[in-house]
Amino acid sequence: MIAESRPVAEPKVARAREWGKMWFRFRQSSLSVAGLGIVVVIAVCAAFAPVLAPHPQHAGSFVDFENSLRPPSPKNPLGTDDAGRDILSRMLFGARISVTLGIIVLAIAVAVGVPLGLIAGYWGGRLGDAIMRVTDVFLAVPPIALALAVTAALRPNLTNAMIAIAFAWWPWYTRLVYGQVLSIKEEQFVEASRGLGAGPLRIAFREILPNAWSTILIKVTLDMGFVILTASGLSFLGLGAQPPTAEWGTMIAEGRMYLPGYWWAATFPGFAILLTVLGFNLLGDGLRDVFDVQIEQWQAGS
Repeated sequence: MIAESRPVAEPKVARAREWGKMWFRFRQSSLSVAGLGIVVVIAVCAAFAPVLAPHPQHAGSFVDFENSLRPPSPKNPLGTDDAGRDILSRMLFGARISVTLGIIVLAIAVAVGVPLGLIAGYWGGRLGDAIMRVTDVFLAVPPIALALAVTAALRPNLTNAMIAIAFAWWPWYTRLVYGQVLSIKEEQFVEASRGLGAGPLRIAFREILPNAWSTILIKVTLDMGFVILTASGLSFLGLGAQPPTAEWGTMIAEGRMYLPGYWWAATFPGFAILLTVLGFNLLGDGLRDVFDVQIEQWQAGS
């Protein structure tokens, strides 16, 4: 029985050791660990906002004009806004909106961009050329400008903002996967799979695509902060989430009218955006270093 279990146990042990080595390399960078910590804190705040918020009812259309624009205090640690709502509570619910929006936008961008890049890179031909020419047209326009154009054509709300940002973001994944596929499809293991009689679909989705996922994951991590920043920018301009929704960009837009006297109304939501973008960028840089080392080791071993 022991001899029979070794073939199953050994791959699991080797996989666990490999993950341990990756975690060890990741921990060598204090900035990467700090980025992971920031992302974890933001995720916890988003997931447990109703529990963590001292005044959950302030996330909606609650008003208390008698306590409007109060400075930070034990009752309101980050102060109140122009409607008397607790800024900390609204920021916690804003984290939920921003994280959810980022996940949905990037899920759409990956779902659209990755298959198109795979088709263009592996099959090529006229269809591949057409896909890449359309991608080049979209990439020629800055994402924020394209998102502004789409949201201006639609009704300004959070759903349309997500659609607009996803509409502007998928070409980056098409271009990324296209370059990855052109490189990977010339590798020896792909030629070996083709020589063993594997069909094009199996080679594309079982051999090439799994070897590109590390790069896609790094791209998603780095993009998460920028998607949240773009969404906040749209809300700031009145083309994203609409008041009284507790969204960071909307909170900054409302608070900027009271600068510099009541600085806390706009400063704390802006700091939340800054911290989120910084956290995801540090985490993405750490993952890139880990996976780059991993890829180099695989190539050396082959």
